[in-house]
Formats: sequence, C-alpha cells, structure tokens
Amino acid sequence: MANPAKIFESIGKRTVAGLDEMGYAAAIFFEAIYWTLAGWRYRQPVRVSATFAAMMQFGVAALPIATLLAATIGLMLAIQSLYSLSIFGAQSYAYFGIAFAVVREFSPMIMGILIAGRSGSAIAARLATMSINQEVDALQVMGINPVRFLVSPVLIALVIVVPCLAMWANLVSLTAAGLYVSAELNQSFGAYVNDTIEVLQTGDVWQGIGKAALFGIIIALVGVVNGSTVQGGAEGVGKVTTRSVVMSISLIIVADMIFGFMTTQ
Repeated sequence: MANPAKIFESIGKRTVAGLDEMGYAAAIFFEAIYWTLAGWRYRQPVRVSATFAAMMQFGVAALPIATLLAATIGLMLAIQSLYSLSIFGAQSYAYFGIAFAVVREFSPMIMGILIAGRSGSAIAARLATMSINQEVDALQVMGINPVRFLVSPVLIALVIVVPCLAMWANLVSLTAAGLYVSAELNQSFGAYVNDTIEVLQTGDVWQGIGKAALFGIIIALVGVVNGSTVQGGAEGVGKVTTRSVVMSISLIIVADMIFGFMTTQ
C-alpha cells in the first residue's frame, strides 16, 4: 500500500516544478519581448533574416498539410451539420453552425495543434541539441544573448504565422463546406457565401485570430522551456521533444476552452 506521505510529497514536488517552469517561461517571454523592442539600443537587434526563415519553415512549408486538414475539417462539419439538422428539417440553416465552428474554434485550434506537432517539436529538439553541445554557453561567451538570438525570432514568427494559417484555414474550410452543402441542397454556391458573410461578424473572425496568436506563444514557450532544460544525451532530447508536443497540444486545448468560455459569456 502506498504511503500517503509519499503521495503528497510527490504532488508537492510536481506542483513546485510546474510553477518553476511557468515562472521560467514568463521570464523568457518578457525577455524576448524586451530584446525585440530594445535590442537595437545595444546593437543586438533581433535578426530579421532568422525571423523570415522561421516564418518560411513554420508557415509556408506547412501550407500543403494545413490546406488538406482545413478542407477535411470543413467537409466533416458540413456532413455532420446536414445530418444533424435533417432530423428537424432545417438543413438550409447549416451554414450557421459551420461558419461559427470554423472561424471561432476549429481553424485556430487545428492549426495550433498542427504547428505544435510539426514545429514545436523541432524547436525543442534544436534547443536541446544546442544545450547538450554547449552551443548556448558558447553564445553567452561571445557576448550574444541566447534569448535574443534563438527565442525572439521563433516567437515573432509563430505569433504571425499561426494566425495567418488560421485565416487560410477559414477560407479553405468554408469553401469546402460550401461546395458540399450547395451540392447536397441543390442551391448555388454564391447563396451559401452570401449567407455565411451575413451571419459572421468581425468579432468572430478576430476571436479566432486572437486564439491563434495565443497558441503561437504557447508553442514557442513550451518548445523553448523544454529544449533549454534538457538533461542527458540523445535520450534526453527525445524525451523533451515528446514532452513538448504533448504539453503544447494539452495547453492549446485547455486555453481554447477557457478562451471560448470567457468570450461567450
């Protein structure tokens, strides 16, 4: 039988470790913001070339799979909406649920999960490898701030790229859903587009964009924190990479739930 004292001790240690990671992530975030805004004063501005390279890697290179997932989500929502509403004979109002679900929930969340699995793991693996090889220490010895050099470009890129992918996912998902709904209901695609534009408001779109930007921050910080706290050799790199993906996806889903609850009250 487990000792209750040991159980509470383990819970306490994990809680303290979690709070320590949260504080470390907050410190890295504010330091990255500081170097982004004031790095030029110390003749160490954030590298524009590195930022654009990260945007290409995280965003442009992810467009094919993002398009495929967005189209699939749109078709899935259209199929389920028509099936559910057919029970009440209200298939013509399917665009209501599809528009709100895509713009407010599915596009930002699916793109966040995609980037977390595709790029969050790469961020953690890169920093973990650099930490083990003492490349981060070498940057400090050369007088280069590691947060400014490694973290700021990634953070800026993700905050820009994830909302852009979410907007692209909105267009692809709504188009795919519209084509299916129009074919099933024997109505014109233009009528579907007009109904969708009428039901959506600017605030709905901005809600999804805000979520996507928040998810970008989460992915960057989780990857950086896990990569910079690696222990061990190659096995340690694998562990922090896996942990980074799991933590990012979990936090994205929890943040999406909290964000959705707060914005619908």
